[in-house]
Amino acid sequence: MRAPIDGLILDLDGTVYLGDSALPGAVETIARLRALGKRVLFVSNKPLETRTAYAGKLSRLGIPASADDVITSAFVLGFYLARTEPHLKLYVIGEDNLIRELRDHGLNIVNEFLDQDAMEVITPYGVEAVVVAFDRTLTYRKLNTAYQALKRGARFFATNADKACPMPGGAIPDAGGTIAALEAMTGRQLDLLAGKPSPLITQVALQRLNLPPERVMMVGDRLETDIFMGQQAGMTTAVTLTGVSKREDVANVSRPPDYVIDTLGDLPALLAARH
Repeated sequence: MRAPIDGLILDLDGTVYLGDSALPGAVETIARLRALGKRVLFVSNKPLETRTAYAGKLSRLGIPASADDVITSAFVLGFYLARTEPHLKLYVIGEDNLIRELRDHGLNIVNEFLDQDAMEVITPYGVEAVVVAFDRTLTYRKLNTAYQALKRGARFFATNADKACPMPGGAIPDAGGTIAALEAMTGRQLDLLAGKPSPLITQVALQRLNLPPERVMMVGDRLETDIFMGQQAGMTTAVTLTGVSKREDVANVSRPPDYVIDTLGDLPALLAARH
């Protein structure tokens, strides 16, 4: 007998909304799930905004939410480092909101000291770890600073490793390319990934839901992050075709998700059919 699904972890971009618009069926489905007593948690790999900002966006789209309903890769990284290594000197390839979030956790960010250096080749003295994130302000200078630090033994962290971020006009490059470039140049591999499919973000999400994984469904548009994370944790998984993954992608993976849905609007009927 299958365990009931009492909680759902929903990805945001490409699953609940795309750009500034809710995707078909999302608003009505989430309201229905909540009315049925299901616990709903929103999880995003995108470290561009705070949890409060994401909750505000959801609320504006007709999905009432608070910061406690949202987990981001940036929050998980800050939460983890603040409890394990709060004194590390961090150089961040990321945008201002990420830096503010990490500082809100009490972490030591040294970007301003290095980015003001006028030297053509920057020697990042004292950097103990490099953090790579989705960064639309990425420059050669940032890449070189991270490269120099990693070559000198700095640790290598990332909020997320997504290759692309879905947008209304088409996907744009995400953190995965920056990580791959630094790995290729330095011969290093990531020491720590905070976002999906990392066990770190899974642990935080399950703690928030206060449910065992077998009673949780992971729903997202990415096979390599959302679905893989759910599978590794022992959750039921459903991929939605409103974002990155297409039906032909599902057919080509060695371990397909439990369900394939066209939109979130298919969820209530799917859950009803399980009982």
